[in-house]
Amino acid sequence: MGYPLPYAAPGQVIGLLGGSFDPAHAGHAHITREALKRFGLDRVWWMVSPGNPLKAHGPAPLDQRMARARAVMQHPRVDVTDIEAQLGTRYTAQTLVALRARYPAVRFVWLMGADNLAQLHLWQDWRQIVETVPIGVLARPGQRISARMSRAATLYAPYRIAGRHSQLLARARAPAWCFVNVPMMDVSSSAIRASGKWSS
Repeated sequence: MGYPLPYAAPGQVIGLLGGSFDPAHAGHAHITREALKRFGLDRVWWMVSPGNPLKAHGPAPLDQRMARARAVMQHPRVDVTDIEAQLGTRYTAQTLVALRARYPAVRFVWLMGADNLAQLHLWQDWRQIVETVPIGVLARPGQRISARMSRAATLYAPYRIAGRHSQLLARARAPAWCFVNVPMMDVSSSAIRASGKWSS
């Protein structure tokens, strides 16, 4: 695609926010800024995926989604990347293995909305993900209860870091996860697509 791979200095803590970003919107930018503050991250990488294996229909072309993401997320500590396309990985677990091999001196934290925690047990090799990197969960509207009662949250309850100690997540050893409530924007990519304001 012609996008450079992001740079990370040894010892940095990089938050990873993956997704189709179809399209990226202000809500994505908002939780990214919150994650930087809450979890003690040095940087965040948006990983705009080639496609979501859990979705039946493909997203808009990658170049189009990358351009939109870069227009939406302009922050000196955030990189918008197509790194999964460059690595040739399809699933998050595979991506994490490849990233840790390419950036062995960097610490990664996986970021997700509470809606993703609720369905994490459906992801390919989901337990490998939880046991590979710390996970920062940001509450989204209407998803708090289902996320906290999810299979992943229940199974890994002993490894949960209290929200008031969220700054510890960046240096925690996996498995470790932290759920924080943040002021949320009730906006979604699906609603934007349904409105006709985004098309491939």
